[in-house]
Amino acid sequence: MLILEIAVVLVSIFLGARMGGIGIGYAGGLGVLVLCLFFGLKPGSVPIDVILIIMSVIAAIAAMQVAGGLDYMVSIAEKILRKNPKQITYLAPAVTYFMTLLAGTGHTAYATLPVIAEVAKEQGIRPSRPLGVAVVASQIAITASPISAAVVFFSGILEPLGVGYIELLAIVIPTTFAACMITAFVSNYLGKDLKDDPVYQDRMKKGLVKLRGENIVEIKKGAKLSVAIFCITIFSVVTYSTLISDKIGIITNPTLPRNEAIMVFMLACATLIVLFAKVDTSKIISASTFKSGMSACICVLGVAWLGTTFVDAHINEIKDFASTLLSQYPWLLAVTLFFASMLLYSQGATTKALMPAALALGVDPTTAIASFAAVSALFVLPTYPTLLAAVEMDDTGSTRIGKLVFNHPFIVPGVLAITLSVVFGFIVSGMIL
Repeated sequence: MLILEIAVVLVSIFLGARMGGIGIGYAGGLGVLVLCLFFGLKPGSVPIDVILIIMSVIAAIAAMQVAGGLDYMVSIAEKILRKNPKQITYLAPAVTYFMTLLAGTGHTAYATLPVIAEVAKEQGIRPSRPLGVAVVASQIAITASPISAAVVFFSGILEPLGVGYIELLAIVIPTTFAACMITAFVSNYLGKDLKDDPVYQDRMKKGLVKLRGENIVEIKKGAKLSVAIFCITIFSVVTYSTLISDKIGIITNPTLPRNEAIMVFMLACATLIVLFAKVDTSKIISASTFKSGMSACICVLGVAWLGTTFVDAHINEIKDFASTLLSQYPWLLAVTLFFASMLLYSQGATTKALMPAALALGVDPTTAIASFAAVSALFVLPTYPTLLAAVEMDDTGSTRIGKLVFNHPFIVPGVLAITLSVVFGFIVSGMIL
């Protein structure tokens, strides 16, 4: 029966991956249905907190986008990239990393990818180099963002073990950023130089490669104000979370717990943006960030629920099998998270499905935090939206998916960045905790 249940989980994930996008959430729900009705499993815990945090953060980001805030942020990013075009391979991941860190979602990278591709072409730099590491950085930064659902949930299950929210951020931010920057250095040497690439040469002869130059975007009147409100809100979230933490203890017995605080802070942020930036609320539900965020909620609902349903039903068997193994080889947790996230397509869903089980097995918090970046292996299968967007936006043909599917320009930067993040995580978490 166990083998059949595992088959149901894997088939559901495979089916969702084939459907693409929101389909992974649909198929996850189907898997839960089959496990409960035909195998008698009790439904696992629904990832309510993760979904609500995503919804509230996306609500604020979408309001900021309609107000012109994202265009303003992208215009700043474009100025930075064009001011130092020779350093595009380093600046591109730095830009996508910090935009994701600030927004709590990697979908903000969409707007910067065409800029990265254009600047690289203008300098004769192979666009796959900065694009590859930029996409990876936008995914790994989720595990360092103060308002991402993955970080907030992970922090919540670590606090009973004596690890606070600020301590978690103090470990994951420098380790993941350093890993991305070292990966950027290595990326400079990946693939042939653009001028020597036969695909690029062929596309040039056919007139398929074009330079559009700098993109001039009209910044709306309330754009800067919306960004300011959003940034102040994030600062307020981090400050409040620090004040109510057990380690600081300035606010004891808070009436508003951290998860709920993030939700209401973000909804309040959206309210202020709508009021002061004069946003038409009817346009918010049509914003690209709103659509992608709500799609992410369905994906997390389906796959995380599928994961917790299976894990909760077999937690004792998993403990017997994994506890000794993980105690001898703690780095195997990172490997497990890597392959799980490759299939689950969500940092939040992977964290929700596996991290509680790992900690229940007796995995040390130091090991769990060091391995946390491994939930970002969304780049392995070349079907993730930001990855596909990067391929589409590079008309030189250098950012292409090979015939073997896995031989694409994101695999080496992704594996290297996660490996370095985990290694640095073990070092830094050992120093701080």
